[in-house]
Amino acid sequence: MTQPPPTPPEYPEPTPRPDQPGAAQVPPAYPAPQQRPPAQPYVPQQQPPAAQPYVVPQQQPPAPSYVPQQAPQYPQYPQQTAPGAAPYVSQQAAPAPPHHPVGPPAPQPPHPHASTPPPYPQAATAPPYPQAATAPPYPQAATAPPYPQGAATPPYPQAATAPPYPQAVVPPPPGSPLHPHHISTERGRVHIAGQQRHTDATAFGNLLLHLPNFLCSLVVVTLVSLLFGGFGVVLILAWLVSGALVFHRPTESALARHLLRLRYPTPQERAKLEPVWREVTARAGVEGRNYELWVEDSDSLNAVAAAGHIVGVTSFAMNNLPNGELAAVMAHELGHHVGGHAWSGLLGYWYALPGRIAWRLLRAVTGFLFRVSRAFSCLGVAFFGLCVGGIAFATISTLYGLPLLLLGMPYALAAVGRRSELRADQHAAALGFAPMLAAVLEKLHQQEQVRIATLTAANRGAPVTETAASRLLSSHPDHHTRLHHLQPYLRPTR
Repeated sequence: MTQPPPTPPEYPEPTPRPDQPGAAQVPPAYPAPQQRPPAQPYVPQQQPPAAQPYVVPQQQPPAPSYVPQQAPQYPQYPQQTAPGAAPYVSQQAAPAPPHHPVGPPAPQPPHPHASTPPPYPQAATAPPYPQAATAPPYPQAATAPPYPQGAATPPYPQAATAPPYPQAVVPPPPGSPLHPHHISTERGRVHIAGQQRHTDATAFGNLLLHLPNFLCSLVVVTLVSLLFGGFGVVLILAWLVSGALVFHRPTESALARHLLRLRYPTPQERAKLEPVWREVTARAGVEGRNYELWVEDSDSLNAVAAAGHIVGVTSFAMNNLPNGELAAVMAHELGHHVGGHAWSGLLGYWYALPGRIAWRLLRAVTGFLFRVSRAFSCLGVAFFGLCVGGIAFATISTLYGLPLLLLGMPYALAAVGRRSELRADQHAAALGFAPMLAAVLEKLHQQEQVRIATLTAANRGAPVTETAASRLLSSHPDHHTRLHHLQPYLRPTR
């Protein structure tokens, strides 16, 4: 049995002091700490018997049953009472504690917790946060008005299937009637003009510019004729009459075959060329049978008008151009014949040939003598220079400065040749072949660009530039100049 705990002593209540009229009530007496009951003696529990060694056939004895012990009862502590209440007294009677004398109570400061403390300033409910209220609705949160185009919008103009790209269309082959430059060669009645040929200003200027060359050639022929004595005059007359061979058909054929490297067309090639040629001559009012068609085996786009009756085209132009573009090329060459450019150029070249041969011989001899004079140091070179200078001065003085004109003749002849090419282009455009001729000129320009690129690659990437002298000596105008002169014929008629 447990013994009841002893009753704690009661302390006298402090009396209020007279100098503290407003003192708070005296707090209740604090009970003294109670003494714990004496602890029960520790009684060791009986240890279970030692486990027997494990034997398979026998069973292990059951473990002893666990008997819970009753927990000790602890004394109940008095509950704290409110101020002014009666002190806690245990229900069991306890002996009165001894009365100790108590002196006058010492003055004590008022207890801070004697009265109810004021409320904490922050203990009150905090005011609502300004942003805690419901935010006003966002202006755009409202339902947007219906879009004016909310109705069925018309289809986008580009939403339809785009037309095919112009370059994506495969062009028809050159011989197809669907080609844009294909022309009809079926013509019934043909009008033949009364004047088949004429000599324009370029042909006349070509003859005048060849006059100094003709005079130099005459001097050369005269000097050579002195070697034949009395037959020298016959030699000079034969040379003067030989110019008529330019219009001789067998002579023209020999020139075309040996000098120009042309050949007669095969029956298949003739069947392709003759209908186009008849269309060209019919538009020009020219008798087409007065001319002969020739073919040059070449991979370049070109044509030629030689002597008085020869019209030649390359195999590339015949096989790779539509008949309209081939007709434009032939009309261009016919313009050279009609304007007199072909026969005047060949006649001037023939009469200038003796002078050209003499000039080449003179250059070869002069070059040989110069190399020989270099073997005799500077004196030999000086002597050679004096000799050549004296001969040149005597020749110029004797011929009244005529040889000086020969220095500028190549540039003047090239300028006349460029003008004759523009006249031939105008002749083809006037016959209605201006668009076809422009396409041919574009292909010629591309061919020239390929040639320049090949030369640049062969020159290890160094660009090939054309000098001013080479441009002045060119017998054909550049691509842009020819297209510029074709513009009046390419504009649509009103």
